[in-house]
Amino acid sequence: MLHNIPVVWDIRKTYPDAQIDWVVEEAYVDLLKPLLSQPGFRGIDHIIPVALRRWRKTFSRQCWTLVWRDIKDFFYQIRSREYDLIIETQGLIKSAMLTRMAKRSRHGRIFGLANQTEFSGYEPLARFFYTDRVTVPFHCHAVDRSRLVVAEALGMQPPNRTSTPPAFYPKNWLDSLKLEPIVLGQAIGRPYVLCFHASAWEAKCWDEGHWIQLGQHLVTLGLVPVFPWGNERERELSERLALRTGGIVPDPFSLMEAFPIISKARLTIGVDTGLTHMAAIIGAPTIELYVETPKWKTEGYWHPDIINLGDKGTPPSVSETIASVERLLAQIG
Repeated sequence: MLHNIPVVWDIRKTYPDAQIDWVVEEAYVDLLKPLLSQPGFRGIDHIIPVALRRWRKTFSRQCWTLVWRDIKDFFYQIRSREYDLIIETQGLIKSAMLTRMAKRSRHGRIFGLANQTEFSGYEPLARFFYTDRVTVPFHCHAVDRSRLVVAEALGMQPPNRTSTPPAFYPKNWLDSLKLEPIVLGQAIGRPYVLCFHASAWEAKCWDEGHWIQLGQHLVTLGLVPVFPWGNERERELSERLALRTGGIVPDPFSLMEAFPIISKARLTIGVDTGLTHMAAIIGAPTIELYVETPKWKTEGYWHPDIINLGDKGTPPSVSETIASVERLLAQIG
């Protein structure tokens, strides 16, 4: 979803007065709120939450009444306006089905992916829900893929990542973020480095011993390593890392709290996971560590303060990561 944000500004550039609505899983609504249109600013006009994950769980518990009530509310929202274009960039049946629920204008069209891209999920049956299918390169960055689909749907020139790099969150909004001291505890008032060591896919994770060596080096530089976590297993690892490095384990924080926490960090270092990508997307000094996924697919290429290390099957070493830390610190001053 984060990698899809640039399509909003691509549309606005050509069609500044277009109405743009975005259907998003309810858990991630907060990631889109900074993009909502307001006086003097046009971004997303409406966010339409959908609860596919929760509905599946509720169905499994046979709570039919709650599910049907929610589906009815969602159906009302997605049918309350007519759309000239409906664009789906995931290539999955669950999201493709939603495109058919939306109300189309007389000549309304549905655009989606015609083919799979390398190392990305794709369900060929999704193509049958589209009126128009866009073929993209097999070897295609996640951001570029979405922008190519939207460019085809709106009859625009395909974006050039060098001359028209992707835009994400408004800079004035990022500059206004304030850090709540309760979340990071004793790290407040000291320069800290966020270390996003966790991923739902364990193969993406960097070696625990590597994190310890890196954390110890950060402390010698006068920086506090911070080890966030999302579940009990990750918390236990964060506590081991903090104990061995002199770092800290923060309280849990929400997606909205993550924005200022990341933006105020001296650096962010993390594996191929959502919060690491959030850091790169908001232009924070970031080192992305690739262990078992291809670097080219999601690497941050749009800001000089992003360094991408490792690649599929070739994790970065501690020494090159430390060298990148020192180079980035010198670069940002």
